[in-house]
Amino acid sequence: MSPTVSRRAFITGITAGAGLMAAAVADDKTPIQGFDETASNTTKEKTWSPVSDRKVRVGLVGYGLCKFSAAFGFQDHPNVEVIAVSDLFPDRCAELAKVTRCEKTYPSLEELVKDPDIEAVFVATDAPSHCRHCVDVLQHGKHVASAVPAVYGNLEDADTLFEAVKASGLNYMMFETSAFRDDCYAMRTLFNAGALGTLVYSEGEYYHYLDKPLDSYKGWRKGSPPLWYPTHSTAYHVCVSGGSFTEVSCLGMKGTMDYLEPGNNPYNNPFGTEVALLRTSEGGMSRMTMSKDTPGLCGEIGRVRGTKGSMSGMTYDGLEDITAIDLAKPPLPDTVSAGGHGGSHGYLCEEFVNAILQERKPLIDIAWSLNMTVAGIVAHASALKDGELMKVPQYKFQ
Repeated sequence: MSPTVSRRAFITGITAGAGLMAAAVADDKTPIQGFDETASNTTKEKTWSPVSDRKVRVGLVGYGLCKFSAAFGFQDHPNVEVIAVSDLFPDRCAELAKVTRCEKTYPSLEELVKDPDIEAVFVATDAPSHCRHCVDVLQHGKHVASAVPAVYGNLEDADTLFEAVKASGLNYMMFETSAFRDDCYAMRTLFNAGALGTLVYSEGEYYHYLDKPLDSYKGWRKGSPPLWYPTHSTAYHVCVSGGSFTEVSCLGMKGTMDYLEPGNNPYNNPFGTEVALLRTSEGGMSRMTMSKDTPGLCGEIGRVRGTKGSMSGMTYDGLEDITAIDLAKPPLPDTVSAGGHGGSHGYLCEEFVNAILQERKPLIDIAWSLNMTVAGIVAHASALKDGELMKVPQYKFQ
């Protein structure tokens, strides 16, 4: 029987730019890009049921400009008890405790991890501290989830974190939001069903226009290299196929903002946009982009092309009949919102909690997390050398 060609737009009203939105300047009334509540392609035909009647005892660290550790629904999940919260700034710590309905606070992560009642910690601190903080959590015998990226601009940190996870026997998960965007979730579902075949080409793009840098602890966001924050883009390969990147050549475009002048930022970074061409572990190719100084539509978008089919946004073109494949995300608890970044927040919380309860590794484990992250670190190094082809470290974790 000859194969049939199936062309189907899965969700009406969602364009090819499924992750994109109009750029907005963050103020007290406008959510920071990605933290606005968005619709999610969630099944209406099923109801959520718990995998356990046990509650995971969680500590939350870091509130900050994005109110990050409270944005993923831990405080509303029926299988979670928030034991304690922490932020370095007392006013933020108090607000975090209030919004998460938690009575116990600590002045720092270093104090919180000593609490014997806590079994898992969500680290939503500044990116340069992610490795150090996650290692500290693991060494205190607790599971850990981290905001993106896994490490920040330092390949030695990647090895340190990887070894710490292996030695601990505990769960590590990076909260990469693109993994649970509707389009990336559907791509992964089709890949696992064989409808895409082997990936030949993938693209990931992340646009976050900033006429001035977002406020951040010790100014870590100011002028940072674009592809040191790569995972919203690189997820459109790693979180689809589970593959990684082996080589990269990257070019950077000189930044147009004052804070992107090398002498005006702590990284001496000259680029506002970086575009990387990567060889994948499957033998294919990827193009990954991050831009912070090009105005217009902002957000994340991905595309994949395989030997059996292709997908852009929520539209599949290919050789397989996929009408029987359910591409809707499973239900969440009634108390947990899908949340921001394309309706991904609640699903990241659900995956982390369920992995602990089911004693399994999470979807976005340490290998996926580092394979998404380190490719961007090497890409920036390549851009500084005008596109020199460079090897990318590989991580595998069983």
